[in-house]
Amino acid sequence: MENTVDLFSNIKNEYDALSKGHKKISDYILKNYDKCAFMTASKLAKEADVSESTVVRYSYALGYDGYPQLQKELQEVIKTQLTILQRAKMSFDNLDEYKILESVLKNDSNNIKQTLSKIDPDSFKRVTNSILNCRGCIYVVGLRTSTSLSEYLSYYLELMLDNVKLIKYDYTDVFEQIVNVKDEDVIIGISLPRYTSRTVDIVKYAKEKGATVLAITDSKNSPIGEIADEMILAMSNMSSIVDSLVAPLSVINALIVAVGSKKKEEVNNKFEDFEKLWKMKNTFKDKF
Repeated sequence: MENTVDLFSNIKNEYDALSKGHKKISDYILKNYDKCAFMTASKLAKEADVSESTVVRYSYALGYDGYPQLQKELQEVIKTQLTILQRAKMSFDNLDEYKILESVLKNDSNNIKQTLSKIDPDSFKRVTNSILNCRGCIYVVGLRTSTSLSEYLSYYLELMLDNVKLIKYDYTDVFEQIVNVKDEDVIIGISLPRYTSRTVDIVKYAKEKGATVLAITDSKNSPIGEIADEMILAMSNMSSIVDSLVAPLSVINALIVAVGSKKKEEVNNKFEDFEKLWKMKNTFKDKF
């Protein structure tokens, strides 16, 4: 299911065939789907006045593999719609304070597992080769929540390559930083929910100028996914008020390693020079 309409249509289409208890759950979800996205099965059961086992059977009745999959579908629906205030109000109401650590870490772990199961190795190779074969400039952009990811990726690419430029907010407008983009350039756009308009606009501009667009995003149907020449998919399903960046960061780590492994000799020479510089400048504190 790709959107709200599909999810709700599924619930409504199956409604007449559902048991009385299942109809109570459907009614509650249709009225409170934003809250349900963060509810455990037991919490939803309590709110809908049914048993927890009824919630589990309801999930199967709708064609899901279990309640976690139904919950994930609800989160997919709302993750691009809710403000951070709405997320906070709903998630804090439904989080067990004694299980926050477990809940967040499990969510991060699930995002990595889902990413590994969905990622296309051939797409990953094509993205790697596009970076390695770039004859022009490699632009990296990811704003707001994705800023840390774009800075991390550009930092390591800059250590290995001489043609990397990070697009970021500073004293110049972000578009001024990409005004000279041309068809021999590559732009790597990192865009995750809630999708930042500025990132999408920058990537569109580069695309119009003929640059190759590489995307790190969560869906082929995301705004940046629809215009990318190649992409790597990474899940970022939310944990309360924050989006999980663990899987995207893991994918970026793999991309950095893949680029480095193809330029071993050059990278080793560069790192040798860096180590000399870092030692001379006392960049790192010795452990002992």
